[in-house]
Amino acid sequence: MSALSNIWNGLDWSVLTGIALSIVPSLICITLHELSHGYVAYRLGDTTAKDAGRLTLNPIRHIDPMGLLMMVAFKFGWAKPVPVNMYRFRHPRRDMALTALAGPVSNLIIGAVFLFLYGFLYTPLVRSGTVGDWFLQMIYLTAYISLALMIFNILPISPLDGSKVLYSFLPDREYMTLMRYERYGMILLLVLVATRVLGSPLSTATGWVFDKLFFLAEGGFTLYRKLAG
Repeated sequence: MSALSNIWNGLDWSVLTGIALSIVPSLICITLHELSHGYVAYRLGDTTAKDAGRLTLNPIRHIDPMGLLMMVAFKFGWAKPVPVNMYRFRHPRRDMALTALAGPVSNLIIGAVFLFLYGFLYTPLVRSGTVGDWFLQMIYLTAYISLALMIFNILPISPLDGSKVLYSFLPDREYMTLMRYERYGMILLLVLVATRVLGSPLSTATGWVFDKLFFLAEGGFTLYRKLAG
């Protein structure tokens, strides 16, 4: 019993707490990311996502277990892609690029909003104790994970969103060839992120964007102070 007690007391609970607090922010970010893809596709004439029941805020419809695990563990991951039929678009390649861009743009907006909320709610949540600290960490993580998801997805590596934008500028033959082989790109991405070959540069880029947008948190903090008198 003493040995088990020593192991229990030696556990780094901060790491486990951080992982647990990352789950809800990750679900928020991937759900809105995929919903944005589906909604923009729907507005551009493709009802595939709507017909598949993917225009929903239910995160269960969007979860890819491995992608969620990667996001919680490494802060970079993916969801189950929203189905899109580019041949239903009026302008297939242009509209496919716009649909692809919708996900990263939504993550930029989410990151900006939650950074503002972090600053605005900082004082009342800190004053409310441990539970308030947890909520504050979740707000912070939502902003960070959303920006990380944006950075990750704008990479021009298939099947990420950035590749679909890049491919839209290629001749038709090369475009269709690359689209056929996009499934194999995820295996490469998984290896690169897990081995930190890609993970470290992505973390650096995310940190840079996060720092540049942190003025929104400062603005939220200042606004709260003014309203609170």
